Amino acid sequence: MHYRYRAIDATGRRVDGHLEAADPADLETRLTRLRLDLLHARAIAPPRANNAIARRKLLDFWFQLKELLRVGVPLQAALGDLRDTHDDPVKSVAAQLLDGIVAGQTLSQAMAAQTGVFRPVFVSLIRAGETAGELVRVMEDMIATLKWEDELVAKTQKLLLYPAFVASVVLAASVFLLLYLVPQLQTFLQQMGETLPVYTRLLFWLSDVLRRYGVWLLPAMPLALIAVSLFFRHAAARQRRDALLLALPLAGDMLCKIALSRFAALFALLYAAGIPVLEALGVTREAIGNRVIRQALATSEQAIREGRALSVAFADTGFFPPFVVRMLHVGETTGALDTALANVRYFYNRDVETAVGRAERLIEPLLTLLLGALLGWVMLAVVGPVYEVVSHVSF
Repeated sequence: MHYRYRAIDATGRRVDGHLEAADPADLETRLTRLRLDLLHARAIAPPRANNAIARRKLLDFWFQLKELLRVGVPLQAALGDLRDTHDDPVKSVAAQLLDGIVAGQTLSQAMAAQTGVFRPVFVSLIRAGETAGELVRVMEDMIATLKWEDELVAKTQKLLLYPAFVASVVLAASVFLLLYLVPQLQTFLQQMGETLPVYTRLLFWLSDVLRRYGVWLLPAMPLALIAVSLFFRHAAARQRRDALLLALPLAGDMLCKIALSRFAALFALLYAAGIPVLEALGVTREAIGNRVIRQALATSEQAIREGRALSVAFADTGFFPPFVVRMLHVGETTGALDTALANVRYFYNRDVETAVGRAERLIEPLLTLLLGALLGWVMLAVVGPVYEVVSHVSF
């Protein structure tokens, strides 16, 4: 059962949270292990699974746990130390892992019970490390993969931050012009009695639409986002959306390379840890967000089950680039599949970094041109008719 509790820590500070326990007595025992004294609690519905730990906190958790294990600290003591030195949510996660291990579970089993925190691919890696007796080495590889993912996300956010800021400024400026400035100029120009050019009439039309229906546009936008979100809950719609994303010019190629690089990194990680190819493919497939690529991996997995070679199964889908198929064939031939996949990851990661850098250099001048074109249109639409009137005035 899940309980929402209120407790106090050793300093007398009140702590609110929720925790899973068999009964109230078990809850009190678990909170005592967290150095908390229970005040009161009530049973609640199990919370929906979510990513309870941010990527960087998760990276910090694994790094500290790996270092403690590397110097010979027992697993229970290491988790206890993390529990005592961290705040929530890491504190709660470490406590639940410790409770599972005290109850007789392995680390991978305790991780699997927290489906919203640990991805299946990492659960499988830890399980393989436990089986092979190389838990620390597997954790090092896992940390390297998490660092790579964090760097990729940071680069993407950096790429999108500036365009989002400029777009917000342009949108706010456009709304101000259309709501306040253009209506005043519209009255002035219409009083002149001149025939207005098409681009001026278009500007005035946009201003009229925004003034008449703008109050309806504000609630319509979130409602439209909700409708789109509900629509994409259907598997066929998500499949179509992912296919369209991959078909986008420039961005689609970058998204495909990112997904293939992610696939190669995770598959190599699992294979190097000793996980069989089919199991590694299945776990990797679930970690890939794009459903088109996921479907191609599922088709390859089924072909391998039917006895085809890995490279042949990937080539028969018609989706994977020749470079990926060639690297898989080399890996099969030489027996160094993890090294071949590492090469795939390296080359695609390099291509993505190059593309991101190129996009960073192009975005600023493109946005400057866009803003200049918008302001130029407004100036032409407003000043042009005024100039025409003034030029016909004789002094």
